[in-house]
Amino acid sequence: MRTQDMNRDWIATARTLSQALPYLQRYTDAIVVIKLGGHAMGSDEAMEEFARDVVLMQQVGVNPVVVHGGGPMINAMLDKLGIESTFVGGKRVTDKATVEVVEMVLSGLVNKRIVQAINGQGGKAVGLSGKDANLMVCDQTNPDLGFVGTPREMNTAVLHDMFRAGTIPVIAPLGAGRNGETFNINGDTAAGAIAGALKADRLLLLTDVSGVKNAEGQVVTELTAAQIREMTRDGVIAGGMIPKTETALDAIERGVRAVVILDGRAPNACLLELFTEHGAGSLIREVSKT
Repeated sequence: MRTQDMNRDWIATARTLSQALPYLQRYTDAIVVIKLGGHAMGSDEAMEEFARDVVLMQQVGVNPVVVHGGGPMINAMLDKLGIESTFVGGKRVTDKATVEVVEMVLSGLVNKRIVQAINGQGGKAVGLSGKDANLMVCDQTNPDLGFVGTPREMNTAVLHDMFRAGTIPVIAPLGAGRNGETFNINGDTAAGAIAGALKADRLLLLTDVSGVKNAEGQVVTELTAAQIREMTRDGVIAGGMIPKTETALDAIERGVRAVVILDGRAPNACLLELFTEHGAGSLIREVSKT
């Protein structure tokens, strides 16, 4: 019910919307690839909020692409089916039985959950994997790891068709081999390859950390590719942050305008990054890019 009473929260909301105008204009027709993982996938409430944000992004003119992971769900299904995993150098070996489970979980359970969440918020999402329309054609990354692939050829025509149709692609990180194989792809790697092939304006890597931290443990809000390389050499960037920053650097080299590593647990993280002055997380770009 409408009322003439106003309070500070409503005034603040109106002011926020007004201040967002330059950013809304900035991202009109922009392609934004979002890697979804971590906390946002484990909670129904977080998934609903994420889906609402994605639909809002499209409503204001952004072309969003969602690429997702699903490691915990894969592990749970392997355990349920009694399929034991072996590891080489700390990495799971994806044999034929495992890759079948991976495809079932990623293209089925996880992908359709995200599609349903977006559609439930009024969007029009369509789920696919890198195998569809040869979106991602892969070579085997390492024979010792089995059916793990690295994207080598990208066919993004299907994604541009979806943009024109007003649909939101939701992509499972699976790729087609040259001899009919199915390859499992690291979710960050897949998102970076898709963003690079699309020459996306932004690649947003949602994680369970607040961003890239300096030697003092403080989040650095903006970094150049050169600074990332220096921090990695010095050991400041270490552990699980290394593959994410490597994905960021590779995406930038492929033509992505900027990459942001941000905390997917924060409410409305994607909207804060795109449509506010302060942004969210750590933005990585080349010096000449904005």
